[in-house]
Amino acid sequence: MADNSIQKLHAIFVAYPLQGHLIPSVNLAIKLASKGFTITFVNTHSVHHQTAKAHPEIGSSDIFSSVRESGLDIRYTTVSDGLPLEFDRSLNHDQFMASLLHVFSAHVDEVIGWIIGSGEKVHCLIADTFFVWPSKIAKKFGLLHVSYWTEPALVFTLYYHLDLLKKNGHFGQQNRRGDTINYIPGVEAIEPKDMMSYLQETDTTSACHQLIFNASQDAKNADFVLCNTVQELEPLTISASHAQIPFYAIGPIFPPGFTKSSVATTLWSVSDCTQWLDRRPPGSVLYVSFGSYAHVTKTELIEIAQGIALSNVSFLWVLQPDIVSSDEADLLPVGFKEEVGDRAMIVPWCSQNAVLAHPATGAFLTHCGWNSILENTWCGVPLLFYPLLTDQSTNRKLVVDDWKMGINLSNKKPITKADVSDNINRLMSGKSGDEYRNKVKEMRKILETALSPSGSSETNMDLFIKDLKAKYQIKLISQ
Repeated sequence: MADNSIQKLHAIFVAYPLQGHLIPSVNLAIKLASKGFTITFVNTHSVHHQTAKAHPEIGSSDIFSSVRESGLDIRYTTVSDGLPLEFDRSLNHDQFMASLLHVFSAHVDEVIGWIIGSGEKVHCLIADTFFVWPSKIAKKFGLLHVSYWTEPALVFTLYYHLDLLKKNGHFGQQNRRGDTINYIPGVEAIEPKDMMSYLQETDTTSACHQLIFNASQDAKNADFVLCNTVQELEPLTISASHAQIPFYAIGPIFPPGFTKSSVATTLWSVSDCTQWLDRRPPGSVLYVSFGSYAHVTKTELIEIAQGIALSNVSFLWVLQPDIVSSDEADLLPVGFKEEVGDRAMIVPWCSQNAVLAHPATGAFLTHCGWNSILENTWCGVPLLFYPLLTDQSTNRKLVVDDWKMGINLSNKKPITKADVSDNINRLMSGKSGDEYRNKVKEMRKILETALSPSGSSETNMDLFIKDLKAKYQIKLISQ
């Protein structure tokens, strides 16, 4: 009888309110629902408002209405993140992080209390690892805590062992050590320059640092950690993490249709680039995107733009209006659009998966976000890297130094247009480009195998569900 009572698991799922976290969270919610879970997905008012503006077709309804029609049990609600709807979270990053650190948990606590108080049987709380409160709220309501890590296992491990980095003088000191780090469990060696941007800073008093400190401590109290990576890509790191905490590599978590998701997850209106791409020869287009959140300087942007123009390749550039913290109407160099003419398409946002999967796309110039790397690998496109913030330097280390799937946009500081042009042509033409393309195709096979019915990610997902049920059963007996 007891076992039957938990055949249908109900999880409250709280997504981190940034584009790069929302997409894999929505995809995991759908994946778990397809495995028989009931999911109550908690979004913020701000993210829902921005999504609804970008996708008028969903109106005021929830983003999961279409997948619910297919039979999946996904409910939806929204809460405040503590800031007004119209507040610019991107340009006021520290204030946004401070609100998530100090205010957001009260709203989450209230909505979870309301759901449980309504008589719903809830078994676990799934929340992004970057939140500072999940283990406390889960304990308050008698739920198991599942921490969802949307970045590589290597990044999780470095944050998990902040105490070791601090003890050894590689973090949190004015005169940080600059030698190789070789004492983190599961990490053979990493250079300080390849750690996450926040761990390279000497001032550790910001809201972001407080959030990281508290979140990494809270994660140690999780019952389970789900990671959007693949066992075969990071075997040593994953094994070491699993020795510390129940840790399951279940990635890559993609939407069921890959190129066209049935759930609206983008915070901006999507431009259709298909017709423009259809007119280009196979492998001839450079896709350029620096993601949804990080900023570059005006000087960097101009050098990159001039380097792309100098390369003479066709390119599709996703250029967010606020990528530079500037009030200028046109961020690009004077005469740039006239110079590149019809070999360029510049849009504020697009369906990245559709662009990467298009035969015309020959290379991807990226900020090194983890979602972009996984999506790109699935599509077999070689990479040019220009990391900007947070985990991106560490991701670059994995993909360029360890997996050999691409090259750096520039090895010089400051970046120069000549270096940009040379590296674009190096990747997109000739023998060296073929070497990287072949390497990415090898890595694609690893992802495919992991997602096969008997692959590591599917096996780990099923094991997680089995372990979750077993732990909840023990929790019931002990009460």
